[in-house]
Amino acid sequence: MFNFASGPGQLPAEVLKRAQAEMLNWHGSGLSVLEMPFSSDEYREIAASATSDLRKLLNLPVDYHILFLQGGAYAHFALLAMNLMGNIAAADYIQTGHWSGRAIHEARRYGRINIAASAEPAGFNRIPPFAEWRLDPAAAYCHITTNETANGVQFHWLPDTGDVPLVADMTSDFLARQLDVSRFGLVYASAQKNVGPAGLTIVIIRDSLLDQCLDITPAVFNYGLQASSNSRINTPPIYSVYMAGLIFTWLLDMGGLTAVERRNKQKADRLYAAIDADSFYLCPVVPTDRSQMNVCFHLSDPSLKIEFLNQAEKQGLLNLKGHGVTGGIRASLYNAMPPEGVDALIGFMQDFSAGHSTLR
Repeated sequence: MFNFASGPGQLPAEVLKRAQAEMLNWHGSGLSVLEMPFSSDEYREIAASATSDLRKLLNLPVDYHILFLQGGAYAHFALLAMNLMGNIAAADYIQTGHWSGRAIHEARRYGRINIAASAEPAGFNRIPPFAEWRLDPAAAYCHITTNETANGVQFHWLPDTGDVPLVADMTSDFLARQLDVSRFGLVYASAQKNVGPAGLTIVIIRDSLLDQCLDITPAVFNYGLQASSNSRINTPPIYSVYMAGLIFTWLLDMGGLTAVERRNKQKADRLYAAIDADSFYLCPVVPTDRSQMNVCFHLSDPSLKIEFLNQAEKQGLLNLKGHGVTGGIRASLYNAMPPEGVDALIGFMQDFSAGHSTLR
C-alpha cells in the first residue's frame, strides 16, 4: 500500500515502529507520551531534543525562535497577521493558488493587504515572475506560499524583499529540501505533510519580530509570549511534538536535507517524465514551477477519472483524487513516500493508458 494523500500524509514505517515500541513506556518513565504532563521533565526532554534536532537540520541562526503551537496553518493565516501587523497594518501577499488565496482572505481582517502579484490570470499554473511583483517598501511583511498543494506549483527560487521581512507558509514542503531560514523573517508549517501527524504547527521567527503583535492577539497565540515560555503558555500538542522529534531524527539519519531534497527531486522528476511522455496524461503547470511535493495532472479523457481512481486503489495506490477546487489527479510525494511507491504509480499509469489506447 502507498498513501498519496495530500495530508495527513504517509509517515515513515521506521518512525511508526519506534512510536509503537515506546507507546506504553517512554524511556523507562512508566508513562506513555500521551499522558505526560507538559510541565514534566520527560516532556521538557522531548521538546528540547526536537528543538535541537530541528536547529541542526536547518542550521538555524541563533537569533531565531522555534515555536511548537496549535491551530494548523489555516489558523496561522490570521495569527501571523495578528502578530506582525501591530506596528504597520499593511502587508504584501503573492497569490499563487488556493491556499495563498485563503491566507489573503484571513489577513484582510487585520490590515490592508496588497496583492503584489497574482497567477490567477494564468489559472494558477505558474509562479508570477519577480519582474511582475509590485511590492510595498513600507509593508509589515511579504507573504508567499512556497508550495500550493491544490494547484501543484512551487517556488524554486526566493525573492529579495529588501528590508521587508519575507514570511512563508511552508506547510507542504517544510523539511523537504534545503532551506536558508536567514532569508525569512518567519516561516510556519502544519506538521501533517512532512513532519508527523496533525495537531502541531511549527513557527520559526526572527527575534526582532517578536514584539509587533496587535493588542487583540490571544496570549496562547502571541508568538512573543510563547517564545519566552518555550511554547508552554498552554498545553502544547505533546504527542505531535514527540512524533515530529522522531521525524527530525529520521531525517538526520537519512543524511539531512541535502539527501532528502535529492531523493524528492528524483521521485518527482520520474513521475513528471512519465506524464509528459504519454499524451493520455496532461500536467497544466509550467515545467519550471512544478511542485516536487504534489504532482497534479489530468486524464485526456476526464470521464475515465473514476475508473482510474478505483483501479489504482485496487492496486494499493491510495488517495490519488485531486483537490476539490482543481479536480483531476494528485500524487503527493512527501518525504515518507518511498521511490518504490512512485515506481508502482508509474507502472499502473502506463498499464491504464495502454488498456485504453483505443479510446484515444
